[in-house]
Amino acid sequence: MDVTCDLEVDVNGEEVFMVDKKVICSYSGRINKLFGKSKRGTRYLKVIFHDFPGGAESFELITRFCYNKGKIEINPVNVSTLYCAASYMEMEKSVSGNQNLFELTEKSLEVIRYWTWSELLDALRLCQNLMPVASSSGVIDKYLDSLMGRVASSCETSPCPSTSSADSSGSRLSCDTKSTESLRNSVFRATWWFEDLAAFEPFLIEILVKQMASKNLDHGILSKFLFYYQKSRFLVAKTMDEKCKTMETVIEMLYLLDLSCISFKTLFGMLRITLNLKISKCSRNKLESMIGSQLEQATLDNLLLPSPVGSSYLYDVNLVLRLLKSFISKGACCVPLTRLRKVASLTDLYIAEVAPDPCLKPSKFLSLVRSLPESARDSYDAIYHATVMYLEVHSGLSEEEKMKVCSGMNYEKLSSETCSHLAQNKKFPSKSAGQALITQQVKLKNLLQETNHASPYLDSPCSFVETENPGNEDQQIVLYAGKLDLSTENEKLKEHLQGMQWRVLELEKVCRKMQNQMAKMMRSRVSSHNSARSLPRLCS
Repeated sequence: MDVTCDLEVDVNGEEVFMVDKKVICSYSGRINKLFGKSKRGTRYLKVIFHDFPGGAESFELITRFCYNKGKIEINPVNVSTLYCAASYMEMEKSVSGNQNLFELTEKSLEVIRYWTWSELLDALRLCQNLMPVASSSGVIDKYLDSLMGRVASSCETSPCPSTSSADSSGSRLSCDTKSTESLRNSVFRATWWFEDLAAFEPFLIEILVKQMASKNLDHGILSKFLFYYQKSRFLVAKTMDEKCKTMETVIEMLYLLDLSCISFKTLFGMLRITLNLKISKCSRNKLESMIGSQLEQATLDNLLLPSPVGSSYLYDVNLVLRLLKSFISKGACCVPLTRLRKVASLTDLYIAEVAPDPCLKPSKFLSLVRSLPESARDSYDAIYHATVMYLEVHSGLSEEEKMKVCSGMNYEKLSSETCSHLAQNKKFPSKSAGQALITQQVKLKNLLQETNHASPYLDSPCSFVETENPGNEDQQIVLYAGKLDLSTENEKLKEHLQGMQWRVLELEKVCRKMQNQMAKMMRSRVSSHNSARSLPRLCS
């Protein structure tokens, strides 16, 4: 055959080939469309390929096929390259009745099931360099189907004999009698492929896991593989971008799996790693959502994550608030009470830990307290003690700011001992102490009334007098108790109540004294100025 090098082909900027236009056109529909009608006398025709699959090495295989009149050895090593190149060059049908390269490669791919595991892995590694043509041509799907079939068959385990029907009890063996060696073999059968697949790029793992999940491969095994993959890739990653891409892929794939099959401890480990990575906001939100939805499994150490770089506060309170928001994202009524109580106890421990932080703003402290509904807590004693610590550290707060900090407490859920302590705590705003005392007095009134109804033989009943202060919107309830045959519990409550009453009296004396002083000052000002001003209300 007369060979004339009249076509110059630049392949991805890697190498330039001089080929015979007529020979290439007889096999390639793509080249034939470009130059098939051009006259041979035209000198120096040129084509530039920017995205030729497999690059210069792949194009060289194509030229060999064309110059050898459709004869070429096809094996697991080069079939991927030839298949993708044939698709790119539109060699699905011969232009002049010659051998069809695309059909030849398809026939070779039909026997994938006979390839060795190593040959299959090599073919997949080549496909990584042939994207996106490998994906669009369908060759990668053929490889992945074969790979998943082998993995799935190795992961299949017989059900435990103890779960079989009662009719087979005579031949049944207990699962507990299995040897350690058998267990190891079982684990190996499920995870032997982890190391081999960990070498693939994230985009290939994404395709693989999606297909495995769609084929109902065990989600617990898939999650373990993804954790293994993340650790393995981080060991060999050379840049932060590689780590970010790996982490984002792993998070996206985990988000597709059944959450109950994913290790909560490992999720928190990933969260700590992401603190130093600039992953996408979408991936970060998905990771926090997975953790937040099962937050009752967390420990205090899990939550004590350092604040972002450049922040003045000690711990990342905003992150914990987001996790709590995710926990009750479907509404507190949708969360079982036992789970809600566990998270509330954990939150109380966290609040106590961050309360001494001098940089923690009152609004953030209050947000933590109010992050869960009041029904989540049986007692607010822990919140009270955390508030005490916060006020001690933040002694410079105004009275208004202190009241705001205390507004998150439910005084009805404070114990008598805590209320007694609050009444004597001068760091608390007086109004807050008054509210606590009134709440406790009402509770005690109801308790003693119940006792009175239950004990008709008491010497004298209890009486309560409600007094109103002029100009004051709040009422005071003062207890007067005669000789009652109270139980030990009620006697203790009575003692605490007496202590609280003394505190109220002291507060009233201070208020009256301040009011008298302010009244004198106002009268003197009225005498010296024509305009009079109203008296400010200090005690309410």
